[in-house]
Amino acid sequence: MFAFFKSLRKATRRAILPVAALALAACDPAALGGVGGGGPSIDASSPVPVALLVPRGSGQGSDDLLAQNLENAARLAMRDLNGVDIDLRVYGTAGNAQTAANQAAAAINDGARIILGPLYAEAANAAGVAAAARGVNVLAFSNNPTIAGGNVFVLGATFDNTANRLVSYVTSQGRNRIVVVHADDVAGQLGRSAITKAIARNGATLSGTVDYPLSQQGLIAAVPRVKATVDNSGADSVFLTAAPSAGLPLLTQLLPEAGISPATTQYIGLTRWDIPAQTLDLPGVQGGLFTLPDPNRSAAFNSRYVATYGSAPHPLAGLAFDGIAAIGALVSGGSANALTRASLTQGSGFQGASGIFRLRGDGTNERGLAVATVRSNQVAIVSPAPNGFGGSGF
Repeated sequence: MFAFFKSLRKATRRAILPVAALALAACDPAALGGVGGGGPSIDASSPVPVALLVPRGSGQGSDDLLAQNLENAARLAMRDLNGVDIDLRVYGTAGNAQTAANQAAAAINDGARIILGPLYAEAANAAGVAAAARGVNVLAFSNNPTIAGGNVFVLGATFDNTANRLVSYVTSQGRNRIVVVHADDVAGQLGRSAITKAIARNGATLSGTVDYPLSQQGLIAAVPRVKATVDNSGADSVFLTAAPSAGLPLLTQLLPEAGISPATTQYIGLTRWDIPAQTLDLPGVQGGLFTLPDPNRSAAFNSRYVATYGSAPHPLAGLAFDGIAAIGALVSGGSANALTRASLTQGSGFQGASGIFRLRGDGTNERGLAVATVRSNQVAIVSPAPNGFGGSGF
């Protein structure tokens, strides 16, 4: 198993790191303050200038490839905007905060009425600060909630959203005593915070938390503590923040071996357990729960992208599609205030590349997620993604 864990981590490094980078990058949300309560007016009868900030020019081939995928997806979304004309202008940030701030200012000087991107949290934060002084809103591709607020909205899937969907589902199934197992790094701590908030929000019970250093020895040493916490609290669920590339294979082997049986204890994952696909072959993930974007919408987007550009989209490309879809939907109403904060946070949300989503007043987002399990090494949906939002959200 240890050899498999090592090889699995190596194999998934390319796929996982871009998402992890968004979650782990440092930022200074205080700089945004309360700025950005409104937004600039537009002439909905004329082409609407939209700036797209992508990580082109960093010298990293992976950034350039992602930049092209983001631009491709944005232009794909523009084809669906009947009656709405977007003047899309693309700016390279080199994945750098100062360059992102300079490019955001340049884009606004060029007439941009809203900014889509950038990608990394520090760059998004810097662009947000630059745009706030001009009253322009930013739809960043980051999933880091600490940069959200003021004039900055994050489009990336958040831990809060995932945790709330899963805790809501398991409590509906009669399981409400949850132990949280998390790494002691920044991502693990953010995950723990999201899960504990979701537990409180859904009226469940936090039966304990167990942290561990992100190392093989740290994981092994944590197992007896998890076992003791489950036994002493009578917990019926264990919620893991570990990703397939960072501890999940080892934990899902050792915890059942220690006596925490999946037959009586529900295993829950904060990350995607189907990426990479070989994760589904692990005995320990069978019966576990995790979330997926709407599979039908995601498949439709991927199919269109491949048909148009000849290759599969990067996993983050759909965020650019979502941004243009939201902008187009709002501008189609003809209001001069289509791109203000009040319009961006309208409760009914938008249809995106991977299903419905809406922007929340705190700058984060809520996405319609499906709950999935693993049965016989295959993904099975146990609760489909919703087709619309009800109420004011979590």
